[in-house]
Amino acid sequence: MWKLIETMSEEQQNATFAEEMATAGKEAHWGRDKNLRDVLVHLYEWHHLLLDWVQANSKGEQKPFLPEPYNWRTYPAMNVEFWKKHQSTPLTEAKVKLKESHKAVMALIENYSNDELFAKGALDWTGTSPLGSYCVSVTASHYDWAMKKIKLHIRTSKK
Repeated sequence: MWKLIETMSEEQQNATFAEEMATAGKEAHWGRDKNLRDVLVHLYEWHHLLLDWVQANSKGEQKPFLPEPYNWRTYPAMNVEFWKKHQSTPLTEAKVKLKESHKAVMALIENYSNDELFAKGALDWTGTSPLGSYCVSVTASHYDWAMKKIKLHIRTSKK
């Protein structure tokens, strides 16, 4: 993802997404995110969902992955709150925050064995999904999502 971002000019990195990106897909995020910063802070916030959840539960504090009042049906509203929270965050700060949170997530993952990450029931506080599923969601799956948005931005900004 960083290699892709590095191919962009500073102008592209700071540009508002083309209007056609808002309707590129049915999911709410196509209309929500307006620029590269919005995409990067989204990744950062999801890293912190994982980090905070694992930290609390590994200390015996029962905490759901999604903070109250959100659940898996209402989490798009949480994403909008993340978006609002970072509207004054500069792109340079978003990049630093994301690189730091990525390192923290990778360090967290390295603390667990493959069985702890991927065996169902290995950690009682993860519920029906193994910890590794959450890790994949906030890293690889989200990075794939981000790269699709960034690639489309690159294509639409060159018109």
